[in-house]
Amino acid sequence: MTTPWSPTDFSAKVIEYYHAHGRKHLPWQGTQDPYKIWLSEIMLQQTQVTTVIPYFERFIESFPTVTDLAQATDDQVMQHWSGLGYYSRARNLHKAAQIIETEFSGVFPQDPETIETLPGIGRSTAGAIASFAFGQPTAILDGNVKRVLARSYAIEGWPGNGKVLKALWQRAETNTPQQETAAYNQAMMDLGAIVCTRSKPDCPDCPLSKHCLAYNSNSIEQYPGKKPKKARPSKSVYWLINIRQEKVLLHKRPPSGIWGGLWALPEVQQKEMSPDQIQQLDPFVHKFSHYDLQVQPLLLSSNADKALVEKNSHPSIMEPAQADWFSLNQLNEIGLPTPVSKLLVKLLEDS
Repeated sequence: MTTPWSPTDFSAKVIEYYHAHGRKHLPWQGTQDPYKIWLSEIMLQQTQVTTVIPYFERFIESFPTVTDLAQATDDQVMQHWSGLGYYSRARNLHKAAQIIETEFSGVFPQDPETIETLPGIGRSTAGAIASFAFGQPTAILDGNVKRVLARSYAIEGWPGNGKVLKALWQRAETNTPQQETAAYNQAMMDLGAIVCTRSKPDCPDCPLSKHCLAYNSNSIEQYPGKKPKKARPSKSVYWLINIRQEKVLLHKRPPSGIWGGLWALPEVQQKEMSPDQIQQLDPFVHKFSHYDLQVQPLLLSSNADKALVEKNSHPSIMEPAQADWFSLNQLNEIGLPTPVSKLLVKLLEDS
């Protein structure tokens, strides 16, 4: 019968893997700048490394320090984030930068408990920043690490369950070494991303396979446990495209909720529109992580009733949002949701 890894042997194997195979040349590596490390950790949440790299480089070019980010406008931040999704991450990043600037004199706090009090930073992200930037022996538990630990120690159940998460954290804390913590944490993330992948993991080449309980019981696919399935909800909306004199009407969405802080097309009720005043464009579905958005774009005709145009130019339609007209060649300078940007670009190309 296979016996599980001891914490000391486990961490030694992981650190050995880091020195031999760990990633060391990503744009946010080779530095102990907590700002760059923090930014990368936030961007990498729910997003692949290859997607993050160009966003990270552009972000750092525009906002090279936490002070620069704190002094940026909401629109500047959201424009640089547009396309990465999960826009609350960008809003929290901006808020946290302002807190660091005002309450910590622009100096990133080193204590992991203090770091965790900043908006958008949880226990695992705080641990990553503390270990990578300040060399502290703090544990991490992102999705990749959860998968490695769940399989190595056959920790059953969906990690979103409180009891399962607690068991994973206990194992993460126990296994995290006091020395070379940064190397260990990076290797744990690398193992999950490159070797111990969700599907088709490369178990024969995994440095942990010798004592991996899931591998040696031929039950890799059981770990980590799957999230209980629910019926996927959907929502239907009508988007009004109102173009006048080479400008399009956009509404700034409220700070919270989907696409918070981005400029979007106003949502309207189709019953407010008469058939001769609108053109129905091709409908499409935009998939979020937790529901589908069914969009029917409506192009307001150039001869639409003046009262209708004025009504939909007024910000009250999406209170407490703002409304403004933007030149069509100005759209790449503001933060737009990806489907809005794609829709307007296509419309311009077809016109």
